[in-house]
Amino acid sequence: MHKLSNYRRLWAVVGVGTVSLVLAFGLHQATWAQLLVTVLGSLIALLMFIDMVKTLRSGKFGVDLLAITAVIATLAIGEYWAALIVLLMLTGGDALEDYAAHKANADLQSLLDKSPQQAHLMIDGTIKSVSADQVEIGDRLLVKPGEVIPVDGTVVDGSTTLDESSLTGESRPIDKATGDTVMSGSVNGDASIQMVADQKATDSQFQNIVRLVKQAEAQPAHFVRMADRYALPFTILAYLIAGTAWFVSGDPVRFAEVLVVASPCPLILAAPIALVAGMSRASQSGIIVKTGTTLERLAKIKTMAFDKTGTITKGHLKVNEIITQPNVDQKQLLMLAAATEQQSNHILARSLMQAAPDQLPTVSDVKETTGGGVQANISGQLIRVGKADFAMPDGSIQKVEDTAVYMSADDHYLGCVTFTDELRPEAVTTMTELHDLGIKQLMMISGDRQLIATKIAKAVGIDQVHAECLPGQKIEVLKQVPENGRPVAMVGDGVNDAPSLVTADVGIAMGASGATTASESADAVILKDDLRRTVIAVRISRATMHVARQSVMVGIIICTVLMLIASFGVIPAIFGAMLQEVVDTVAILWALRARSIAIKE
Repeated sequence: MHKLSNYRRLWAVVGVGTVSLVLAFGLHQATWAQLLVTVLGSLIALLMFIDMVKTLRSGKFGVDLLAITAVIATLAIGEYWAALIVLLMLTGGDALEDYAAHKANADLQSLLDKSPQQAHLMIDGTIKSVSADQVEIGDRLLVKPGEVIPVDGTVVDGSTTLDESSLTGESRPIDKATGDTVMSGSVNGDASIQMVADQKATDSQFQNIVRLVKQAEAQPAHFVRMADRYALPFTILAYLIAGTAWFVSGDPVRFAEVLVVASPCPLILAAPIALVAGMSRASQSGIIVKTGTTLERLAKIKTMAFDKTGTITKGHLKVNEIITQPNVDQKQLLMLAAATEQQSNHILARSLMQAAPDQLPTVSDVKETTGGGVQANISGQLIRVGKADFAMPDGSIQKVEDTAVYMSADDHYLGCVTFTDELRPEAVTTMTELHDLGIKQLMMISGDRQLIATKIAKAVGIDQVHAECLPGQKIEVLKQVPENGRPVAMVGDGVNDAPSLVTADVGIAMGASGATTASESADAVILKDDLRRTVIAVRISRATMHVARQSVMVGIIICTVLMLIASFGVIPAIFGAMLQEVVDTVAILWALRARSIAIKE
């Protein structure tokens, strides 16, 4: 509705201007033309005054007062053509802001255009086209060349390359083969594949991102606080120069001439357009920033906190160490453990299988005890793999600190296999670069054990560790960050991180494989599975704020120079109004530079 009213005001000014030109120069009815412009100008000035009162009631000082005075002053001295140009500038500026915001958000909007609509359901060898919303978990689907993946799933037949650029910002094709997972919204390459649906359409990755886009749209990115900081001194300066010019010359026309070139459109437009452009630039790098305010806070971040599992680490356990009893071969122990566990769905069993040799011995009499482990018969020996008290019920095993499975053969303890959560390869670089950016305090807030959390933190270069924290305790840690350490950002990926992401000044979710709850709670979402995107997000936000400040200052400096010149009476009001259009254009073009910020990725 706001956008619609801005365009209506612009077309009203254009229409009245056209009629006024016909009246004045076609029909030689200058009086009627002046009357028409005066009535319209007064009406729009009244609407602006109402908007200004609303702004003041919200506790902010805007720059509308200056614009209203410029319109009224030009009308009062009979410079109605100048008033018309000022009105065209003001209404055109609002409409241009809406247009620029729309253009700057094109990268986010493209997601909606690629929304998966159809799916090819395979039933008993036949193919049936259905709506993507009708796909159920477990359904087998055919995806043809060039089609959009309808739901999240796993490839079960065939291999192809996918274009995931609209989801992750990664421009190169991604190879996918049998067993690989695929995200809805990805565009298939030149080969057909068959897949099994892992999620319904409403729960798939693409729809999660669409919800984020709609949420971003629902929270306007107009950033007024920067403009407000400059509004009061700029308004006082304009009135001071205009009043002085009138007083010294004794000519009230000077007052209007100064205020015409003091129109505050650069302040009104420059910062919001720069921030919307910065949001668009972030989306090009696979980062959705929901509001302009988020960009401002992110640019000032002094403390950054991280969850551990799935954020600093990959969230996938891998075999770390094989600890054996004397005279027990490590490879033999791993082989026996993997053979015993090969039919189990436990996460540690899957990790064992990834490290196991291709050839495993034959097993029989397999029995799995929930919460305990698995036992099987291998070459006449009873093998037990699992928790310490399952492998050796007599309690004789000395447990290790790390996550581990213990193993025995015919009640003789053989050893254990330990697991570690694999560090993200970019984690160390990320922490180093954040320190280099001046973010001195890096924290880990984890629910994991103190020993493991400390070990991980030391390996990547994190300054402070808070371990064994429940979601409520994570919130308390963030709240206790001192004022000189704020703003504070929190990076996480799980459902348990959602409260922390809301509590932090800036919540950043690892959305590529993270929980929907975390993504929806966050202020910014990283769509690519890359922790270093946090560094890129900070760099883009700082560069955007630099461009925003520059564009505002350029507008103010040019306006101030023009006001000083106009105070000597050498710039007629109508010419000053035209010059102001040039100032607006310069400020807007400068602000749009934020969309093409060069960032090392």
